[in-house]
Amino acid sequence: MKFFKLWITTRFWRAPTAITILLATLSMTAAANNFPQKPIHYVVPFSAGGLTDTMARIIGQKLSESWKQPILVENRAGGNANIGAEVVAKSPNDGYTWLAITLAHAGNQTLFPKSGYVLDKDFTAVAGLATSPLVLVVHADSPVRTMKDLVALAKSSKLNAGSSGNGTPPHLGLALLEDAIAVNIQHVPYKGGVQAVTDLLGKQIDLIVANLPEVIAHLNSGKLRPLAIASKQRHPLLPGVPTMAEAGYPSVVVENWTGLVVPTGTPKAIIDKIAADALKVIQQPEVRDKIAAAGFRPTGLGPDEFQAYMKSEIQRWSRIIRTAKMTAE
Repeated sequence: MKFFKLWITTRFWRAPTAITILLATLSMTAAANNFPQKPIHYVVPFSAGGLTDTMARIIGQKLSESWKQPILVENRAGGNANIGAEVVAKSPNDGYTWLAITLAHAGNQTLFPKSGYVLDKDFTAVAGLATSPLVLVVHADSPVRTMKDLVALAKSSKLNAGSSGNGTPPHLGLALLEDAIAVNIQHVPYKGGVQAVTDLLGKQIDLIVANLPEVIAHLNSGKLRPLAIASKQRHPLLPGVPTMAEAGYPSVVVENWTGLVVPTGTPKAIIDKIAADALKVIQQPEVRDKIAAAGFRPTGLGPDEFQAYMKSEIQRWSRIIRTAKMTAE
């Protein structure tokens, strides 16, 4: 009799829990199916016109057209992309605030241990969108025409190099370059890649390690000259430009990447909805052509794949940053 009473009690105690879970699941599914119901804020923690901004606007425009809801791309530059990231980390986890991230955020976890967020804890991956190699560039009027010329000049003169900011992929690339050629080059950080390119065009700095999309138009026009590309293979947009390995520096391999994350706690059903539709955009032929023409390589990683990739990049750059004794100062 006691057993029967216990069975009855346990059975009816569990029933509301199961019903609650079912109702919650149905509610989240319904919310995802109806998502979005209001404008979305897509925060780009860099200045307008760069790699991350370009990709965010391409994806945002296409999803806005499909969903019939505005996707407002907001540039929150500063703090090596930490300012924008902290804003999103503290935003509601309802799927209506997104963050565009890059390799810089993977490096930030080591460079800025006291920042107001932890990338792989405070954010959940939605989609990996594209990658792009870095390219070493000088002004067209520079006497430097090859990596051999650059090394010789760097050893006899004091050179400076611009980047999109302390700890950004171009800065990380510069650190790898300095280590490879065993020469110190003064780092000049900017608030974005566009400003660095502008000053190189104005001959105010000697060289930049740049995201390819930020300089491709100037390379095509002949205003800037590429010396080498930091990828394992030559790039189809620059078939005549050697890789760093071909130039004699195989350790200098840096590919920037960009993707989309949301605050941790965002319902999985909504994350899956955003990811599925964003990856559909990446597969559109006109989008792929536009991305490729700008120097990107579409990747299209889903939530789980991108989460794993983010963690691997955090670990990789933590080792490199600590070995090179890099700081964000």
